[in-house]
Amino acid sequence: MSDSNGFADKNLSNVAEDLEQAPVNSHQAQQLQQDKNDRRHQDALNHDKKTDLKHFKS
Repeated sequence: MSDSNGFADKNLSNVAEDLEQAPVNSHQAQQLQQDKNDRRHQDALNHDKKTDLKHFKS
């Protein structure tokens, strides 16, 4: 979890800290689970690379 400068990646460390929280009640547990689901969904969208079948390389 380090960047090109050798320092810890701030975004990843913030996400890790958020995911390590222990929920106080069921509502907070649901909110933390939704945050995790949102991150997974966004990550899937960021890595979704469909091929372009209409434009063939020649």
